[in-house]
Amino acid sequence: MGKINIEDIIIANQTLKDVVFHTPLQKDQVLSERYQCNVYLKREDLQVVRSFKIRGAYYQIQSHPKEELENGVVCASAGNHAQGVAYSCRTLKIKGKIFMPSTTPRQKVDQVKFFGKEYVEVMLTGDTFDDSFNEAMKYSTEHKMAFIHPFDQEKIIAGQGTVGMEIMNDIEEKIDYLFSSIGGGGLISGVGTYIKSISPKTKIIGAEPAGAPGMKNSIDAGQVVELEKIDKFVDGAAVKKVGQLPFEICQHVLDDIVLVPEGKICTTILELYNQNAIVAEPAGAMPISALDFYKDEIKGKTVVCIVSGGNNDIGRMQEMRERSLIYEGLQHYFIIQFPQRAGALREFIEDVLGPDDDITRFEYTKKNNKANGPALVGIELKRDEDYHLFIDRLNKKGFDYDEINKNESLFNLLI
Repeated sequence: MGKINIEDIIIANQTLKDVVFHTPLQKDQVLSERYQCNVYLKREDLQVVRSFKIRGAYYQIQSHPKEELENGVVCASAGNHAQGVAYSCRTLKIKGKIFMPSTTPRQKVDQVKFFGKEYVEVMLTGDTFDDSFNEAMKYSTEHKMAFIHPFDQEKIIAGQGTVGMEIMNDIEEKIDYLFSSIGGGGLISGVGTYIKSISPKTKIIGAEPAGAPGMKNSIDAGQVVELEKIDKFVDGAAVKKVGQLPFEICQHVLDDIVLVPEGKICTTILELYNQNAIVAEPAGAMPISALDFYKDEIKGKTVVCIVSGGNNDIGRMQEMRERSLIYEGLQHYFIIQFPQRAGALREFIEDVLGPDDDITRFEYTKKNNKANGPALVGIELKRDEDYHLFIDRLNKKGFDYDEINKNESLFNLLI
């Protein structure tokens, strides 16, 4: 089962018990009723830095000999690991250089500075975690500073494994399924190691972004593979290359990996906020999204989902709503050729638009000496089955149109 065992996690827990919060394990009534089973949420979004990452970061840093920490530490992170390292640096009074992608939400950058205070310096570089990682490794070597990896070090994994130890200590029922997000693989390999040691029949299900399936592809290939490109939306879990050590452990402890579409994750984030008053970041909501893909298997069972983090930028909520509506088949964009004559728009509204359909975007400029003029039109539907009715009416009235949702290049350019 790799180089990590249950004893390593128990020792890590002894070190961390006075540093991190023992976060609650809560039964969620809304999800339990929806899936007709007992769903418990491990609320790492309520952790001291609002994610589990403090566990591995602190344990890894304090395990270094004092002389290795004299020059300080370096890390690379999309946000949560950076906050864990920053908090640990301030607590242990150690200097830290923290490399983050330039695309990191401002809220996460501000939080890193808040937790680290005068002990840390944030370096924004590159577009992805992997860009920042390469720069951080280079800086670490040049300045002889200890590198604190976000997921591929033994003490990091042992620290994250304490999440699993708390779950097993707090639950009275036998766990049938545990769902956890996968980014680099540190959390699920640590938690999976502990839970499989105590409860080998518990199925460990990883949830990975559909746009960054690093662990799924690696396990399918039998070796760690680097993805050529990724969707960066799930910023806490979008890595091109998973860790070698987590990969080796996951080969033994994982029962399955669910690839979750980014739009589905957005729907879950909004539902968690509206129905449960839980603010989850994309990586934190991903295991709950994965329940939909297991709804038949989990019926009547006891299920635990780890809400790994709650560092969500409120500025992204409009984008999340948009992605959710598109995924659910409720938001559609078209370029429609309108005849340049009086009454054409009225005809569209009266004869094509359904009683519950709503125009959310309309951009049109009349062109001289042209029979038709293109308009960018956004339509929001009440039900996804209304889509075909809308298209039928559009065709019946003879409007010439292009569906932007089905054209990735055009969609990215215009929407």
